[in-house]
Amino acid sequence: MSNLSTLLVLADSRLPTGGHVHSGGVEEAITSGLVVDVITLRAFLRRRIRTSGLVTASIAAAVHEGALGFTAADLETDARTPAPAARSASRAQGRGLVRLARRVWPERDWAAVGTKPHLAVAAGAVGAASGLLPEQTAVSVVYTTMTGSATAAQRLLALDPGDVAALTFELSSLCDQTAADAAKELADLSDPLLDVLAQRHAERDRPLFVS
Repeated sequence: MSNLSTLLVLADSRLPTGGHVHSGGVEEAITSGLVVDVITLRAFLRRRIRTSGLVTASIAAAVHEGALGFTAADLETDARTPAPAARSASRAQGRGLVRLARRVWPERDWAAVGTKPHLAVAAGAVGAASGLLPEQTAVSVVYTTMTGSATAAQRLLALDPGDVAALTFELSSLCDQTAADAAKELADLSDPLLDVLAQRHAERDRPLFVS
């Protein structure tokens, strides 16, 4: 499989990692009245790309190129993810990605990654296994950070799919720039708003999405 094909597969929402049940905080943002239409969704996605997307992609790229070991990367992710609910969601998606990786690359030893790594750790290991460049792994992580929330918002707000697709095209250059920044060095930040939304969502009765 070519690197481009691999990248497209990793960015496919049908990938059975459980990502389709996570909204990346947008469900709680909608419930709180912060996201109500395409304009406010744009603001949310830009914020998520430049915070969660940047941090996750930077750790994934570091794992991919061997600058961070799995255990160290897991600790670095914990340190950058203050909300327990956000850490739980990250590990749930990381576990799903490793489960898939074991099926796709059974010849590789996945034990060192752990049974429930953060998504960033799993994404870095999978990127290396699939023959991508660290920069390409970062692109995949940032892109799916955006599209996961965009798709969830489309469903929850009954937005025009064409409008949401146009929005993701509009933000693609920001994804590319963010991925390029992520591949340079570890990002050291968090977003208090997204942390609050994640924790509030976990404590709410019967949400539609896991996170």
